[in-house]
Amino acid sequence: QVQLVESGGGLVQAGGSLRVSCAASGPGFGNYAAVGWFRQAPGKEREFVAAIRWNSGVTLYPDSAKGRFTISRDSVKNTVFLQVNSLKLEDTAAYYCAATGQIFSYLPPSDAGRYVYWGQGTQVTVSS
Repeated sequence: QVQLVESGGGLVQAGGSLRVSCAASGPGFGNYAAVGWFRQAPGKEREFVAAIRWNSGVTLYPDSAKGRFTISRDSVKNTVFLQVNSLKLEDTAAYYCAATGQIFSYLPPSDAGRYVYWGQGTQVTVSS
C-alpha cells in the first residue's frame, strides 16, 4: 500500500507563490509510478494540474497550468513538489496528490481514474 501525505498549503496573497509537497511511502510505490496533482474548489469538479513520471521525470501539464505551475521530485526523499507562482484567486482549492501503480507509458496520465492512491489534500487559499 502507498501512503501519500501532502503539506505546504495555506493562506497566500494573490500574486505570491507557494510550494506544496507530497511525501510518498510504502512498498507499492516505485520507479514505474507516476505522481499527479489535482485540485478541487468548492462546487467545482476535480481538475488535473500536473503530473510526473517517477523514473524519467517526464512531466505533463494542462494548458491552463503551463507557465505558472511546476512539478518536480526528489528521488531521495520520495517527495513530489508543486510550485505555483503568480497565484490567483481562482487557484483557491484543496490540492491533492495521487500516485498510479506501475505504468509504462512515456507520459504520466492526466485522467484521475488512472491514479490508485490519493492523499488527504492540503488547502490553498488565495486572498486579494
